[in-house]
Amino acid sequence: MPELPEVETIVRGIRPRLLGRRIRDAEVRWARTLGGLTRPEFDRRVVGATVAAVWRRGKHIAIDLERRGRPAGCLLGHLRMSGRLQVEPRAADPGPYARVRLGLGRGEVLTFVDVRKFGRLRFVADARAALARLGPEPLGPGFTAAWLRRGLRDRRRMLKPLLLDQTFLAGLGNIYVDESLHRARLHPSRRSDSVPAAAAERLWAEIRAVLSEAIEREGSSFDTFYRTPAGRPGSYQASFRVYGRDGDACRACGATIRKLVVGQRGTHVCPRCQRAPRSAIIPAP
Repeated sequence: MPELPEVETIVRGIRPRLLGRRIRDAEVRWARTLGGLTRPEFDRRVVGATVAAVWRRGKHIAIDLERRGRPAGCLLGHLRMSGRLQVEPRAADPGPYARVRLGLGRGEVLTFVDVRKFGRLRFVADARAALARLGPEPLGPGFTAAWLRRGLRDRRRMLKPLLLDQTFLAGLGNIYVDESLHRARLHPSRRSDSVPAAAAERLWAEIRAVLSEAIEREGSSFDTFYRTPAGRPGSYQASFRVYGRDGDACRACGATIRKLVVGQRGTHVCPRCQRAPRSAIIPAP
């Protein structure tokens, strides 16, 4: 599933090609992509509107619309497992997995591609209200070391499920939680309120570092689904320390990376760098 770095890469790629463009027509090939809105209602809300802004919140892509200079709602996209947003020539073959195509004029369309059909591109009246339950942005000013110390202390949850909880912290997924916890030398099954202040500050710094480095490398392409809007794969997967490397040597200490199940999610750890608490040792599957 695309996480914060992949979604940020997509937003940066499509923003300059969408700003100020008028949506001239809409072709919906898979109605469920619209999240419950009927096709006629989607057309009425979207066709004729102009793109005023393109931004990201957590793993969501927001495309603000306006009419006659006034706000006119938002297209809110979530890529889920295999979604992709790209601006391409209208004449290009969209392939069998194009779910929504929005005509932009000048022979171009914005295409929402989704192989597994889990993704959504829906219209909402107010994106900020729709996303109000999300936690702070990991690279934003609201996410401070002090905030994370308090957040961990005030909860009694295993670290990994807590960091995956989008209402606690927005944008992190399986990849970047595993990578951040390894770099912070914290076991994913450790209880959050047992993390010392110094370790919480280390985790805060590593989350921000991992995400920033992944954005610089245009995200991670560990399968065929994720590509940038320019059609390139990301390259951060070459820097993975633990994710997807079970059976390989830890790049920090040489121990063998193990794959565990933590909170019903496949999880990669180094047993030497990330010592498991006695009460939370989870056997490998």
